[in-house]
Amino acid sequence: MLKTLKADIRAVFERDPAARSYLEVLLCYPGLHALIFHRLAHWLYNHNLKLLARLISHFSRFLTGIEIHPAAKIGSGVFIDHGMGVVIGETCEIGNNVTIYQGATLGGTGKEKGKRHPTIGDGVVISAGAKVLGGFRVGENAKIGAGAVVLKEVPSNCTVVGVPGRVVVYNGKRVGVDLDHDKVPDPEEKMFRCLLKTIDNLENKIESLEEELRALREEKEFKARFDGEVV
Repeated sequence: MLKTLKADIRAVFERDPAARSYLEVLLCYPGLHALIFHRLAHWLYNHNLKLLARLISHFSRFLTGIEIHPAAKIGSGVFIDHGMGVVIGETCEIGNNVTIYQGATLGGTGKEKGKRHPTIGDGVVISAGAKVLGGFRVGENAKIGAGAVVLKEVPSNCTVVGVPGRVVVYNGKRVGVDLDHDKVPDPEEKMFRCLLKTIDNLENKIESLEEELRALREEKEFKARFDGEVV
């Protein structure tokens, strides 16, 4: 547990430029507090002290605003930034060096039994407000964009955004921990731009047809007037 705690503290310094000292991290980071409480609760849960484990989990939720079921499996080097509103379900499994931002939910989709929460691979970034719902796997080094709702399996080394979540980047290359979750592409914006372009093209065609029709009418009126004058 001590080795895991060191990895969690090291993750804070690697991924949060606001971290200035070990004392500050130990005293002022609710994400770290939630992980410490969870590791204790998880040990108790596995030793059949489930009520005590749930009480510790409930106290941790009250103290930090982060809800983690004591049965959830969480690896080392995990960083929960800010953390308010984060929910991690009972059958959730989180790998090593995962980053989770505030408001993220790793939950289920119904009342089914068994594995109903996601498995998160190593190095995944789950951005603010993202919802990952279901018993599928999110592959290693994937990035879930802010506000995305992910309902199916996510391949490794890709970026998912939107509602429902769609893969928009897949390249297999990764260097360090990519935290630029505010720069992921927006497929909805791209779709609206395409629609606007299509509407502009249609309006131009309609204007062109109206001009041709106007010219034909003028030509027809001129011929009618000319024929009348000849007669």
